[in-house]
Amino acid sequence: MTELNKRVYGIIGIGSKMANWNADFSGFPKSLSSGEIFGSDKALKYTMKKKWSEQGEKVIYIKSYIIDNKGNLIPRTLKERYEQVFDTEIKSGESEKILTNLFSATDVKNFGATFAEKGNNISITGAVQISQGMNKYEDSRALDQQILSPFRDPNAKEKSKSGEDAQNSTLGNKIVSDEAHYFYSFVINPKAYDDYKKLGVTEGYSEKDYEKFKLAAIDSATSYATNAKEGANNEFSMFVETKLDTYLPSLANYIEFEKNFEENLKDKIIFTGKSIIEERNDIEKIQIYYDNEKIDLVDFPDNIEIYNIYTREKIEA
Repeated sequence: MTELNKRVYGIIGIGSKMANWNADFSGFPKSLSSGEIFGSDKALKYTMKKKWSEQGEKVIYIKSYIIDNKGNLIPRTLKERYEQVFDTEIKSGESEKILTNLFSATDVKNFGATFAEKGNNISITGAVQISQGMNKYEDSRALDQQILSPFRDPNAKEKSKSGEDAQNSTLGNKIVSDEAHYFYSFVINPKAYDDYKKLGVTEGYSEKDYEKFKLAAIDSATSYATNAKEGANNEFSMFVETKLDTYLPSLANYIEFEKNFEENLKDKIIFTGKSIIEERNDIEKIQIYYDNEKIDLVDFPDNIEIYNIYTREKIEA
């Protein structure tokens, strides 16, 4: 195993058109009290976990189900999920074994974990930290669509005939945003697991771990299709690889999005932090994956490698 010997900073951009990337409990896109729309880090991490799980990787912190002894479909507990993935029973006084198992799971290796079962109280701060994803498109609007169900509701009563069963199909609703563009900052600190390496429960955060995260950062939202999230795609990913002792701010704070309404002209992603990362000896490489058919990059550093986010083919300047 080759341990990752650098820090990585970056941005993940999710474009959402007629979709609901991250809803609150009311069903509307999550927003601050100011009305500014955002997506939680959990929404992005979930698509990554789903991708890893579908690829056969070990993933612990994702919802799964069992049928209970009454025939009901219920979510597994953390204990049940752990025992399912690792095919072993949790016992008290086995923290070393549990730590070793947890570090073998791809989601834990990236995002960390909190585990409190059978007297084993474990907290792992993940090597990968992801911010909230702020929507940079100021004209986003939420749309509430009515949907006709093919079934009637046997518990409803006709308004016009009090006490009678409903004779008509029921109405539902689907809430989407017409368009939104979310940008998340992330940082990878491979030194986060140094203390656990000394305990012998992990070999640390590896180049292979980073590659798994990188691939998920490029296409996990695109590959995850549900009724609400169909229309939400990865449209931009930026990776800034630095020396281990380099510290950069949250790069998504320097992103602006400009919509172009003219036909055949592209939208713009504008970077206002060029001076922060340009011409520095402690920055080893900058890579950007984006949808070059629909987006123009503005004011990014010159010394970058750029790729199409869907084909991953290099784009020559």
